[in-house]
Amino acid sequence: MKSLIHATVFPFVTGWLVCFSGLSLAESVEEKYQRSCHVCHATGVANAPKVHDPEAWKPRLDKGMDVLVNSIKNGLNAMPPGGLCADCSDEDYKALIKFMSTPKK
Repeated sequence: MKSLIHATVFPFVTGWLVCFSGLSLAESVEEKYQRSCHVCHATGVANAPKVHDPEAWKPRLDKGMDVLVNSIKNGLNAMPPGGLCADCSDEDYKALIKFMSTPKK
């Protein structure tokens, strides 16, 4: 009986604490950028377009988001396949592209 209570109550309490504590289990786009893209895109290593530099991103964006995502997934020039984000989805890549290609607020 004790294990049944533990199995039902513990997940509920844990979920409640996460929801109402202000903690987020999801990684923000800026955190993903810092973890996976910052090394090259902060300084423009190997001609990587710099973060928050719309002019550098314009020719790439003109090709379309699907082309950009495909380039990330397959690698391009010095960028390895997947960038450096092994756990990114296509939606994550799109969010990262939008984050990096818009001026800093």
